[in-house]
Amino acid sequence: MHPHLHTKNALACEDVIAALEECHSKGFMHKAVGSCNDVKEQVNACLRAERAKIQAENRNAARAKRDKIKEQQRELGL
Repeated sequence: MHPHLHTKNALACEDVIAALEECHSKGFMHKAVGSCNDVKEQVNACLRAERAKIQAENRNAARAKRDKIKEQQRELGL
């Protein structure tokens, strides 16, 4: 399962998502027999890479904030 595809976090994966939607629009049987599996794996990989990038950015921001708080506590003698 993947998150909603039409969000700001999925902008980098727009072309792959469009390819998946095009594949799905070919009909139920085309989708049911696994013809879209390769494209779906590409979407999942792209979304996973975007999520990892966002997680790294958040982790770095949290680390910087934590370091700033520790420095302020040191200055106050806590």
